Formats: sequence, C-alpha cells, structure tokens
Amino acid sequence: MPVLVMKFGGTSVATPDRIKRAAKRVGVEVSKGYDVIVIVSAMSGETNKLVGYVNETAPLFDAREYDAVVSSGENVTAGLMALTLQNMDVPARSWQGWQVPVKTTSAHSAARIEDIPPDNIRKKFEEGMKVAIVAGFQGISAEGRITTLGRGGSDTTAVAFAAAFGAERCDIYTDVDGVYTTDPRICDKARKLDKIAFEEMLELASLGAKVLQTRSVELAMRYKVKLRVVSSFEEQSDDAGTLVCDEEDIMESNVVAGVAYSRDETKMTLMSVADRPGIAAAIFMPLSEAGVNVDMIVQNISEDGRTDMTFSCPVDQVKRAEKAMADAKARGDVNFHDLVADTGVAKVSVVGIGMRSHTGVAAKMFQVLSNEGINIKVITTSEIKISVLIDRKYMELAVQALHDAFELEKAA
Repeated sequence: MPVLVMKFGGTSVATPDRIKRAAKRVGVEVSKGYDVIVIVSAMSGETNKLVGYVNETAPLFDAREYDAVVSSGENVTAGLMALTLQNMDVPARSWQGWQVPVKTTSAHSAARIEDIPPDNIRKKFEEGMKVAIVAGFQGISAEGRITTLGRGGSDTTAVAFAAAFGAERCDIYTDVDGVYTTDPRICDKARKLDKIAFEEMLELASLGAKVLQTRSVELAMRYKVKLRVVSSFEEQSDDAGTLVCDEEDIMESNVVAGVAYSRDETKMTLMSVADRPGIAAAIFMPLSEAGVNVDMIVQNISEDGRTDMTFSCPVDQVKRAEKAMADAKARGDVNFHDLVADTGVAKVSVVGIGMRSHTGVAAKMFQVLSNEGINIKVITTSEIKISVLIDRKYMELAVQALHDAFELEKAA
C-alpha cells in the first residue's frame, strides 16, 4: 500500500472533539487505500504547561529529565487519537518515539534525528494495522534516554517519517489554510500560494514565517518530500492548502514570493574594535559558544586601526551576548570601547527564486522604504532574499508597502 504521512499540530488536537475531527480526516485517507502514519503534537498549550512545571520545580534543570517531562504531552495525544480511530473501526495503534525507534543525537531539547528504521511499523502494516499514530517531537538517544527535537519538532518528525517510508506526500495540518505571501493579520491583501519552492519556504521559515519549522523544510528539500500545508478546520479537497515542492514543479512564479518579518530582533554594535586579522573569530566564537544566534553582520570602514562591528540577534539573547562579550574582553581576547544594544528594531525580508534571474529587486525595495520615510539600519542579501533591519514601529508599514509594490496579491 502507498504510505501517507499526516501531521496534526497542537490546535488541531486541542480537544477530544478536534481529535475526532482529525481522526475523520485520517479515515478518509485510509478509505482511499493508504497506509497512514499520523504524527501528533501535544494538545495546544500542554507543552507550555509542562515547561512551566519543570521551571517551577528546578530552574537549573537536568536536560534529560526536562525531555522526559515535556515529551509526555505527545504521548497523551497519540493514545487518544488511537482510541478515537479504533472507535471508528479503523485498525490503529499509538507509538512513542522509543518504540519505533526514532534514533536521535544526545543533544537534549535540541536533538537531531539520525535514523528511523521502518521495520517495526511496516510489520504491523503487513499484519493489518492501517494507521500508526506516532508521538511527534521525541526520540531516543544512543544512551537510551528520551530526547526532544526542539519546539516545533513534530514538523521535523513528520518529514523524517515521510523520507524513511518513501511516503507519497506529507500533509501538515494546522490552524491556517496554507502559506501566504505575508501575514494576513498585517496585510489584508495577502494571498494564499498554491505552490512554493523548497528554497523559498526555507528562507521564509528562517526569517520569521511560523507555518513550518525550518529544519522540517531542510529535510523535505534534501529528501525531495512533497509537503502540503492544509487547514484542519476547513473542508478538504485535493488542491487544498499550499504544496511545498521542487522549483521544477512550479510552472511560473512571481519574482518575489513573499514578505517575511521578525519583530523580536536586536541590533548590537561593538564600538571601536581593533581592525586586525582574527578579530571576527574572537568576537563570534564566544557568541556561538554562548548559544547566541547571530544573523546579520556588518563591519564598518576602519579608521586609525579601529572599526565598529554590528550584528543582530534575538531579543531574548541580548543578556547572553553581553555576558559573552564582557567575558571575552576580560580575558583580553577582544578589546572594544562599548557594546550598544538597540532592542527597538525589526527585520523585514523579501524572498523569491525569481530574484536569481531578475535585476532591480533591491533597488525597488530600498526605494519603497525610502518613499515611506523608513530608514534602513542593516542590509543582508542572499541569492533569493534581501533582509533589512528597520525601526520596529515601521515594521507593519514596511510589510504592507512592499507587498503592494511587488503586487503579491496577483498570481503569476
């Protein structure tokens, strides 16, 4: 039988009634002749509640026990989904990560999947089981401890299963009906995309779009897994949602596919740093070791052997970055006059594979922002992306203006 992977996020399984609704969708696919692997998240809000319990009990917690606690939410959902399907006379059973087994690295709360042997589940399919409900977000390390994949990890679990079983498709059921050209809550002209290339989705996910976890898109691109993002709350059809696929599968697309934003950004500047070989390594190695996720980097023109180094990072990592730089200065690894943090910034980006073959996108973007009186603080580019840091108060205006300028409400 062909295999289909269906993943249901927290809002899609938030209550027993919603689990029943999801189970009916699974039943429809079983009736079409599929063997179905269902990946479930914890019920909406459950993981946050469990994390709160851990922090209340032991603020300096053992990461192994943290994983044991926070992974339990998915186990509950998997069991309830199996019971619901059994009541519908659909042969189903639940699987925890260690029972499959989902083999991962030992990096607790940020583990990576290394292997998913399909034998155990395939054997049950051969014996007549039609649906395997797998607890997402979790696995087992070589040491035999439960691990978790980081927030949003159920998306990654689903794509990894689709790759391991050669699934026909991986459907991600969520509370939105697809991938939009930008956030519809900010821009009422936002348009749902029928298809989007892996590269575009990867950029949008990494730049702030919350529809899919970045690692899940990386996996899908690597293993050529067709991803479909669909709503749990709307009527289902064969062309519903957004298909994330190879660039070759898209006949024609706009130069810019979407506008992404991230409001929780900080611009940090090291003032008067020695301009010498190795200074960048002396700055960014301690930041990396401290777990600071550095994004944009700009080095100013040197004057009298000194320069300024600017970088961006998430707001919640500012204290960590400040400590890492203070410690590096105390060790004598790097000397700077001051570290200035601007927490009132946002990142706005335009993304599109069409930018590879079209000129003038950057010029148009900068002109649009200029026309709106928005000052650009930092710019970074890649082959299919242009990102700018601007004052956060102008973020929504910038998103709307760029969406209008590139006419994203119109299909290609």
